[in-house]
Amino acid sequence: MTHKWYYQIRINFSESAAQIMRNDPSGKKMALLAEILKRYDATLRCQFDAFTEYVAEAERQGVENYPLYEWTKETITDPAKKTKYLKSFAVYIARQEVYPKHDADALEADLKSMVNTGVIERIAKYDTDPANNPQPPARFAK
Repeated sequence: MTHKWYYQIRINFSESAAQIMRNDPSGKKMALLAEILKRYDATLRCQFDAFTEYVAEAERQGVENYPLYEWTKETITDPAKKTKYLKSFAVYIARQEVYPKHDADALEADLKSMVNTGVIERIAKYDTDPANNPQPPARFAK
């Protein structure tokens, strides 16, 4: 059986660029990035903010309905992981969290010129194949 996986680009920014992206993403310092993202109808979402929102929603709605709650809560309260995820941003294309490979490949190619410029430290491409994605540690299994 052949699977059609979808993809997501994640950008790790320098610490100073991450602060700009969280506070003033439309500022002049990010003009090139904004231009690239606009070509793809793309937006950025800070991973730490997404995790924090997931935990808050779970706590409002009932954590029993959120299988990743404990793992995510531990992640956002760990200072080292907080630092890591404050610099990590997922790219959404046309408001979609995951998208076809050809879109991810094209976006990745356009963003590569910004790596190691003091703005972007690293670009990663992830697919939706469960075998390629981290699973919760056994202590969080329900």
